[in-house]
Amino acid sequence: MKRVQNRLLLAATIAVLLAGCEGGGVSIEPETVDNSVDNSVTNAGGGGSDENPCAIIENSNVQGEYSSGNCYYTTDFVSAANPLTEDLYLTALDNDGAHIFSGSLFVGESYSSDSDLAAAGITEGGDGVKLEIQAGATIAFKDNSAFMVVNRGSQVFARGTETSPITFTSETDVLGTVGPEDVSQWGGMVINGFGVTNKCQYTGSIDGADLALAGECHVAAEGSTDDNTSYYGGDNNADSSGELLYVVVKHTGAEVASGDELNGIAFDAVGSGTTIRNLQTYSTYDDGIEFFGGAVDVENYVALYVRDDSIDIDEGYRGSITNALVIQSETDGNHCIEADGIGSYSDGADYASLISQGLNSRPVIDGLTCIISAQEEGTHDPGAGWRLREGIYPMITNSIIVASFFADETGVAADNYCLRMESSQTRSEASSGTEVALTSNIFACEDRTKTDDGSFDVETWVVDSGNQFASISGEVNPISNADTDFVLLGGSPAIFTVDAAAQMVDGAAPTVSAELGRAYLGALEQGGTDWTQGWTYGLHQGDRAQPLWFE
Repeated sequence: MKRVQNRLLLAATIAVLLAGCEGGGVSIEPETVDNSVDNSVTNAGGGGSDENPCAIIENSNVQGEYSSGNCYYTTDFVSAANPLTEDLYLTALDNDGAHIFSGSLFVGESYSSDSDLAAAGITEGGDGVKLEIQAGATIAFKDNSAFMVVNRGSQVFARGTETSPITFTSETDVLGTVGPEDVSQWGGMVINGFGVTNKCQYTGSIDGADLALAGECHVAAEGSTDDNTSYYGGDNNADSSGELLYVVVKHTGAEVASGDELNGIAFDAVGSGTTIRNLQTYSTYDDGIEFFGGAVDVENYVALYVRDDSIDIDEGYRGSITNALVIQSETDGNHCIEADGIGSYSDGADYASLISQGLNSRPVIDGLTCIISAQEEGTHDPGAGWRLREGIYPMITNSIIVASFFADETGVAADNYCLRMESSQTRSEASSGTEVALTSNIFACEDRTKTDDGSFDVETWVVDSGNQFASISGEVNPISNADTDFVLLGGSPAIFTVDAAAQMVDGAAPTVSAELGRAYLGALEQGGTDWTQGWTYGLHQGDRAQPLWFE
């Protein structure tokens, strides 16, 4: 257990050092970003005159067209077949104008072999093209055939602020013709890095600090068809793909092929040198954020109205997620977390060597609030909590899952489980190892657990590990003043964890409390710092199209 505590304490300590500590918690204070300092794009011009503020491709002298306050860019400016090959700067336009692209925005070229990368002089993030976006800018796309890709070696620097976030969305959103929960209005974002993915072969191990590729590593990213093909992968989990600060991604989703669907953002082997802080995905057809390997950390994440999995993990992801608020639609949404340890997993295969190399996913998640829809027939599957499978080794602490806001027509809560654990590797490590730990979490679902092996008692293991299940039967509202026997959430809107002294589970104080230097369970503390204020969309009055369904 000491090894588990050390790993969790290290993650918590890093979060505190990065975020600052208020009242013993790890809420991250709003930051001031000086966008006048350009430390990324070497050619920070890219704009035209006062009459036409649209960006210019200097090599070809192609400029966007300025019309009705927006800048419009054709495929002659950029597309999948015509990617950016020079640095570009997109400004914040006056009067909430948007940069609208008719085709895809590919940052840098895509390379499918080591020899092509070497010929281009690209070995790590920063060697390629850089796209910088000014705080307050809006980037929009015409339809869901268009999406954004940051290729290996290239970087995106989207540095919004609390009062001037950067928005990636659809033209329909800019024109005001989109509904609050409409999806598939444009494709989404794909960021490709040189990090580790267990779709490739390696010698050595991550923990032994001697991991090296055994051959080439070029995995086709989601959305890869014809000119849209891009690749990720390598052996550098410290790689940098840039920065996303105070960024909102809205109305995404496209089914490229069966099983190949664009997410809000796909982080493909993105390294820990990338900074992701204050990020929201809003109304997405597929997953909110999905990690395919890599080790990028995320701080302060909001997923609102995601129709599939709000957080999806696969292919050996080893980063951390600190402070995450997930709110599904009243009528749609699948998992809060779906986490796989091994890409292309097959039951019965021997993955002992791969796991000994540290190549399976090992995420560290702290301070997560999941408000789950109780619907049973969503776009993809019913609303549910955490699905942990395929050799995953997760550490999840100080979190809350609630799926009890309403019941079906019979008066019994819908079949929406809180926790599902699968695969022999995950169960074995949970039973006798030190690398799987769920601690200080509260689960509130009538259907508590599921597993693919009845000999493993998931519920007993969870309780013995220092977690608590609320006794839920039918509709039970966890908001303060609604049910005195079950109180977890409060505030306006009711997305904040109430003070520990006010919490009630089964008519008594909870048996678990926050640990590892954190003062509260969940993403937000009532009366504490509200890191969602000012920049998110859909949560707070004055910046949303509809109230939250449980208000």
